[in-house]
Amino acid sequence: MSAQATPVDATPLLELEDLHTYYGRIQAVKGISITVNRGEIVTLIGANGAGKSTTLRSIQGINRPKRGRIRFEGKDITTASPHAIVKMGIAQSPEGRRLFSRMTVRENLEMGAFQRTDGEIEDDIQHVYSLFPRLEERKSQKAGTLSGGEQQMCSIGRALMARPKLLMLDEPSMGLAPILVDKIFEIVEEINKQGTTILLVEQNALIALGIASRGYVLETGRIALADSAEALAQNEQVRKAYLGES
Repeated sequence: MSAQATPVDATPLLELEDLHTYYGRIQAVKGISITVNRGEIVTLIGANGAGKSTTLRSIQGINRPKRGRIRFEGKDITTASPHAIVKMGIAQSPEGRRLFSRMTVRENLEMGAFQRTDGEIEDDIQHVYSLFPRLEERKSQKAGTLSGGEQQMCSIGRALMARPKLLMLDEPSMGLAPILVDKIFEIVEEINKQGTTILLVEQNALIALGIASRGYVLETGRIALADSAEALAQNEQVRKAYLGES
C-alpha cells in the first residue's frame, strides 16, 4: 500500500497537550501530547490497554480528561460536549462499529447527519455509496445482518455523513479477512486524498504505518515513540514489538 500523498499544510488541526484521562481511579492516559496537522493521516499504535481508544474517547468528549488540553482548529474543546464536538467537525467510527442494528444501512447513514440542516445530505449519501458500492446494494438491509466488512463500511460511511474535518477510526481492521482489510484501507486513503484529515487507531501496525505520514507508539498510557511512519516501520523496537519480528 502506498504512503499517503495528500498535501499537508503543517497547520495543527488537533492538539493534545499533557492529557490525563481516568476510568474511575484507573489512569488510562498518562500525560500524552499529540499533534495532527491538516491533511495528514496520523496513526496511534500499541498493544491492548495502551490507551489508544481512551485517547479517541477523550477527544470525542466521552471520557473527559482530568488534566491537560485538547484544541481543535486552535479552539479549546477540552470540556465541550460530544454533540458539540461532532458539530465542530470531528467524527468517529468506533471500535466494534456500534451500528443501529435494527435500522437499515441507509437509516444508519442518515443518523450520521442528524445535526446537519443543509440540503446536501442526499448528495453525501450518494458519495458514501460511491466509496462503498456494497452499501448501496444493501441500503434497505438491516445493519445487524451485514457481514463484518459491510458493517465496517457502514460505520465509516455514517461518520463521513457528518462531513468531518477530522475522521477518527478506531480499529477498522478488527475481525476482518485480509482481503477486506486491504480494501478498507484503500478507501481510507481515498477519503484522505479527498481532503479529510484522519487519526487512525490500529493494532495492525504494518498496514497503519503503510498509509500514515506520522505515528505515535503508546505503551501503558504514555507515548513511547513518535516519528514519521517510515521511520517507525524501520525502528527495531517497533519491528520486534508490533511487526512480529524477532
